[in-house]
Amino acid sequence: MQRRFITILCGLLMLFWQNVGFCADADMQSTDPIKVAQFDADDSYDPFADYSEFDSAQEEEEDINFFRNGRFISIALLLGYRGWTQTLANLISGNIDYGISLSYFFDLRFALQFSFTNGDYNFGFSEPSGNYSGDIGVQNFGFDLKYYINTQNVTKGLGKFNPYVLVGMSEIFRTINVPNTSAYGKDNATGFDVGGGIEWPLMHGKMFWGVQAMYQMVTFPGSNTPLSTAADGPINNSGITPNGSTYTVNGTLGINF
Repeated sequence: MQRRFITILCGLLMLFWQNVGFCADADMQSTDPIKVAQFDADDSYDPFADYSEFDSAQEEEEDINFFRNGRFISIALLLGYRGWTQTLANLISGNIDYGISLSYFFDLRFALQFSFTNGDYNFGFSEPSGNYSGDIGVQNFGFDLKYYINTQNVTKGLGKFNPYVLVGMSEIFRTINVPNTSAYGKDNATGFDVGGGIEWPLMHGKMFWGVQAMYQMVTFPGSNTPLSTAADGPINNSGITPNGSTYTVNGTLGINF
């Protein structure tokens, strides 16, 4: 009987000790701080979260404005007048100039313009043996850079005109036809272009009309040689040197893409 009591008492003590130990472990575990993985921007780098194709907020704003309000390509018809300067103004009459242009826009300010124009003009001069007259066909291939002036600081009405300046180069081809002479034919020269214009939007910016003026500084072959009616030298020399340049004033009507 006594031995059974001691056995039961030992079992109860052992059970109590185990329960106390378990609770202590549980308490210790509950008092341990819970470790949760936390993001620290200084410790890691996320290439996807930080990626941006813009170097600054200003560049991003400019590109968004270009995609919303800008144009990528514009095609325009040109119709106007071509004139001449210096001695050429007395030899060649001004006349209608017409053609087409295509402009590619890099952004809201810069564009590259390719153009082709054509025109026919009267040509004539006098020398001791008589009066000579004919015609000249002129074809112009232009390659110009256009810069549109910022109009944010001007009044709303003037801002709609979209003024621009342009500089570039042109290749000008002439075909001179003077009956009863052998001194004239085809030639060409490179001209340096400088000018400007305005453009007024139509149909909510889908089309535009405008005016463009351009001066072309060019030196044609034989510009310092007196005009003659023979191809083999200064025979029947007129004493007139055909030097000078040319200019154009054109109206434009175009469509934007």
